[in-house]
Amino acid sequence: MSAYAWLITGASSGQGTELALAALRAGHRVIATARSVAAAKSAVPEIERLGGTWIWLDVTDANAEVIVAEAVKKYGVNVLVNNAGYGLRGVLEDLSMSQIRAQMETNFFGALAVTKGAIPTFRSQCSGTIVMISSASGFSGTPSQSMYSASKFALEGASESLAEELAPFGVRVLVVELGAYRTPFQNAVAKPEDVMSEAYKGTVSDLTAQRITAGHGRQAGDPVKAAEAIVDVVTGAGKGKDLGNIFRLPLGRDAVSRAYTKMKLFSNDIENCKDLANSASFDVAWEGYPPL
Repeated sequence: MSAYAWLITGASSGQGTELALAALRAGHRVIATARSVAAAKSAVPEIERLGGTWIWLDVTDANAEVIVAEAVKKYGVNVLVNNAGYGLRGVLEDLSMSQIRAQMETNFFGALAVTKGAIPTFRSQCSGTIVMISSASGFSGTPSQSMYSASKFALEGASESLAEELAPFGVRVLVVELGAYRTPFQNAVAKPEDVMSEAYKGTVSDLTAQRITAGHGRQAGDPVKAAEAIVDVVTGAGKGKDLGNIFRLPLGRDAVSRAYTKMKLFSNDIENCKDLANSASFDVAWEGYPPL
C-alpha cells in the first residue's frame, strides 16, 4: 500500500484532474472531491478505474471543515491539495461586492476551511503535506483580475505563516504558483468584452485580458507535466528529490519569468528607499522586536 494518500479538492476538471491521475499513476491513493460526484465520475472515469475514490465536497459549504476532518481520518490522508477555485475577471471598479466576496469565499476562505479540517490529524501524527495551488498572479498581480490575484495573494500570505506554525510538528506547506496552463480554467472566466467598462477599454487591463483570452488553448503550460512535477516535489521522487525544503514552486516558464521580474522590482524599491525606510524608526528601539 502506498505511503501517500492524497485528498484533492476540485478534482473533476483541469489541473485537479491531472494531479489526481498523476498521483494514482505513481502508485498513490487518491480521494478526489467534487461538488457533483455523479458528474465527476462520468467526466473523469479514469480516476475510479485507477483506484481513486470520489467524495462530495463544496469548499464553501458550512460543514467543509468537518467533512475534510472525517475524510482525512477515514482514508489516512497525509497529502492535502487545495486546488478548488475559479477566476474572476474585471477591474475593481466594475466588480460588485457580492462578486468579490464570492471569489474570496471559494479561493481563500474555502481553502482555509479545508486546511483546518486536515491540520489536527496532520499535527497529531507529526507528518503531512499541505499543497496550496496558487498562481503566478498570486505573486505578481495581474491587471483585469485584481480580485483573483487578491485571493491568491491572501492564500500565499496565510501559507507563509502557516508553514512556520506547522513546522514544529513536521507538517510541510507547499505553495504551487501555476503559470498559464492548457486546461479548461479560462472557459469559466468572463470574456473581456462582457465585463470591461468603456472607461477601461484600450487600457492595460483590457489589453491584458484580451491577450489572456486570445491565448486560451495555446498556453505553453503542460498540465500533465505540472501534475507530475507536484507529485515529485511532494514525494521527493524524480526531479523533486532535492526539493524537499522549498516553500514556493513556480511552474511554467511564464511563472518563473514573472517571479524574477517581481523580485527585481521589489529589490529595486528596497534599495532606492532603504535610507528613508530606516529613518522612520525610533533612534533606540526594543532589541527584541521585530521577531527574527
